[in-house]
Amino acid sequence: MSTREGILDAVPVMPVVVISDLATAVPVAKALVAGGLPAIELTLRTPVALEALRAIAAEVPEILLGAGTITTPAQAAAAVEAGARFLVSPGLTPDLLTAMQETGVPFLPGTSTVSEVMRVLDAGLTEMKFFPAEAAGGAPYLKSVAGPLPQARFCPTGGITVDSASSYLGLSNVGCVGGSWITPADAIAAGDWERISKLAAKAASLG
Repeated sequence: MSTREGILDAVPVMPVVVISDLATAVPVAKALVAGGLPAIELTLRTPVALEALRAIAAEVPEILLGAGTITTPAQAAAAVEAGARFLVSPGLTPDLLTAMQETGVPFLPGTSTVSEVMRVLDAGLTEMKFFPAEAAGGAPYLKSVAGPLPQARFCPTGGITVDSASSYLGLSNVGCVGGSWITPADAIAAGDWERISKLAAKAASLG
């Protein structure tokens, strides 16, 4: 994947994953691949996140590896250095936009209002994150946005469940949804990789 186009079309559900124990990073990634969902947005919310990116990049090269919760230019550069092949931010500032562009990898800038969507479009980007999806208006909001801004495409993330995902995926301007339900914290803590694989398989079938 060498251009921004394509992130939204890689998988119907992008697993949004928090890794607190470095030893679980590779098994989680392998479980997602085994379930037919070869992609991961690993959030930079824990002290081991960058090392987890490195481990997955080295040991599970077949997975589409992304880094999420990018909020600073330094994080963008560090994530790519660690092996991230795409970046996702919860929001966007001018400095962060420049930094993510300079990394040379695809990225999804975060938006939650029409004005923010228009600013991203003005920057020449058409693929973006919609966050926090449920709190910011959910599927009805995105359906309304498609009228005046049909060129904008989204990966809504935040509060989406396996039961609500289809209401988003049925929209013309949604390519995929972000889902944290695929890798529940208790399953990771218990090392229940089979459960994660089953959840991944069910999510993959939504496409």
